[in-house]
Amino acid sequence: MNLPATSLWPTNTWYVAATADEVSGKPLGRQICGQQIVLFRNDAGEVAALDDFCPHRGAALSLGFVRGDTLVCGYHGLAVGCTGKVACMPGQRVGGFPQVRSFPVIERHGFIWLWPGDASQASPELLPRLEWADSPEWRYAGGLFHVQCDYRLLVDNLMDLTHETYVHRTSIGQKEIDETPCKTEMVGDEVVTTRLMGNVPAPPLWQSLMRQHGLPDDQLVDRWQICHFSLPSHVILEVGMALAGHGGYNADSSVKVSSIVVDFITPETETSNWYFWGFARSFCLDDDELTTSIRDRQATIFGEDVEVLEQQQRNVVRYPDRKLLKLNIDAGGVRSRMLIDRAIAEENKPPVNA
Repeated sequence: MNLPATSLWPTNTWYVAATADEVSGKPLGRQICGQQIVLFRNDAGEVAALDDFCPHRGAALSLGFVRGDTLVCGYHGLAVGCTGKVACMPGQRVGGFPQVRSFPVIERHGFIWLWPGDASQASPELLPRLEWADSPEWRYAGGLFHVQCDYRLLVDNLMDLTHETYVHRTSIGQKEIDETPCKTEMVGDEVVTTRLMGNVPAPPLWQSLMRQHGLPDDQLVDRWQICHFSLPSHVILEVGMALAGHGGYNADSSVKVSSIVVDFITPETETSNWYFWGFARSFCLDDDELTTSIRDRQATIFGEDVEVLEQQQRNVVRYPDRKLLKLNIDAGGVRSRMLIDRAIAEENKPPVNA
């Protein structure tokens, strides 16, 4: 099978293509890793993904509709099955039409995961394991941003949280982030950047979460930020704080607020991506108002990042000859990019018998 060549992103891997509720009654067209793809559910509720190209006249299949187990082109009525086989067309013989390319998809944890590369290599065993998604001890809510920047700039942003002091100074930022060095290392197949802050004041957003959990918001805390990058472009942040002197990250749940910030970044083009974000927490699990409030505040915080990143992308395009400089705080992003580059190089190696 001839697959599109790229030097920008790995393709033999699982990406989040959509949230489960995005793929409902109507087909959803979405560009992923430079490929136009249509996602749809058949009458049984099963998700399928096809090349968003009708083999008859090249119309976008995403403009059509679902009928039984087929996706019907909205231009001339050609029907395509979930595996890409052309089924029928009113008054026409289409049995010899080429099969539309299909993509492996799996629905899990509230997301639709898609494998844009060589389908023969796709395996459910390669999906990331999300303990928080399967545990009743966590509550999750999130959203989606369509960001106009290279997906790797967003990885850089999430693996270096010193920007919080400046970009998010009214919510989660504080000067102690700048003042506390971080440690970056490889742990298994992940890049992990850790920053532990002891005896610091809680910033505004975390003060409110402390109050929600019945903890005083005016006492010093031990705060942690642990950033995990894994291929192809997933960043999971363990963030939280405990009343100072109670063990920090390992403190009892009664004296801490602990959360996991979820970041699944799916490349769209060279300068755009789909950013699936969310916040999982292990406290006040039955408080629906808190869930909504946290989601809305996280949307505001991530919106601040988007503004910075999109302006950054415009500058990078405007001044292609200017090199981006690297400091020790950039180690997490640099190592993450090394993993990405290594995966791309591995995919592009010529066959042994070539």
